[in-house]
Amino acid sequence: MDREQEEMQFLGLFDIYIESYKVIYRCRKIFSQITLSLVLPLAIIFLAQKEVSQLIFSNLTHTESQLENSQPGSPRYQRLSDHLTSDFAALLLFKFVYLTCLIVFSLLSTSAVVYTVACVYTARDLSFRKVMSVVPKVWKRLMLTFLSTFLVFFVYNIVATASLVIWFFLALSFRFLADIPLWVGVAVYTVGLLYMSIIWQLANTVSVLEDSYGFKAMSKSKHLLKGKMVLGVVFFLKLHLALFLVNVIFKKFVVDGPHFHLGMLGRVGFGLLCLLVLFKLVVFGLVTQTVIYFVCKSYHHENIDKSALSNHLEVYLGEYVPLKSKDVQLEQYQV
Repeated sequence: MDREQEEMQFLGLFDIYIESYKVIYRCRKIFSQITLSLVLPLAIIFLAQKEVSQLIFSNLTHTESQLENSQPGSPRYQRLSDHLTSDFAALLLFKFVYLTCLIVFSLLSTSAVVYTVACVYTARDLSFRKVMSVVPKVWKRLMLTFLSTFLVFFVYNIVATASLVIWFFLALSFRFLADIPLWVGVAVYTVGLLYMSIIWQLANTVSVLEDSYGFKAMSKSKHLLKGKMVLGVVFFLKLHLALFLVNVIFKKFVVDGPHFHLGMLGRVGFGLLCLLVLFKLVVFGLVTQTVIYFVCKSYHHENIDKSALSNHLEVYLGEYVPLKSKDVQLEQYQV
């Protein structure tokens, strides 16, 4: 990055996009390698599961239809019932494998991209081999942050569900509560969900570059976003709107292609287009997320010593020691 850290606090979202593009262009070879090895499989998994899920759901629907037209207790009914059970078990197994692979490749991609951007920020030489050597160590920290975030989201949804149930029963007894529109509660719930999602997004970067992970990284992320929350919200919404549109196009023209009389060539074409846009969005989003981290650091006047960061962004025998939050520097790797 060409800008000094003190200048970065004044960057708007469009300027951040420009800086992100410059980072990707400057290290396009390494980012291409990261994309092919980590981001492309992530994009393929994300899109392919929709096609596979649609096939399994179609089989389930067809079997259920046949089961309804069969005589209960007959051999055919029992055979269809067993088939329905096996299809449902296959669907659950597939969803579990899909989510596991999605999380793994998502965290690996985040580790590689954030580490690479940090190296670019310090103007140090790096190679794809160095990036991949540090990824497994950083990935563990990201996993702890993910598990902590998952717990927070889980508790949040439990509290939201309990609140809805309590409101429903109280509304039966107290008429004035029933006058409160349900959408008010839904709006509050959505805002809270958005807020936590943005914190988690920046917490991933914090987990890679600082000695903070898990709940500590989320707390640090919350602090960094103070004064820059609008920037974080706009970036998050724009990125996920783009991802949503890719998802809609893929479902309509690839998964549901036969209903629109699209031939195989047309479906493959739309599928490749969606895949291309998706992995570019993922890479650009991760780079932009890291640049926003540096912008937030600059805004809070938390200086990062580039020379110290450069000297210690190295991996010796696979030993990765991240950035210390107390002095905002990367400590020495120990053999």
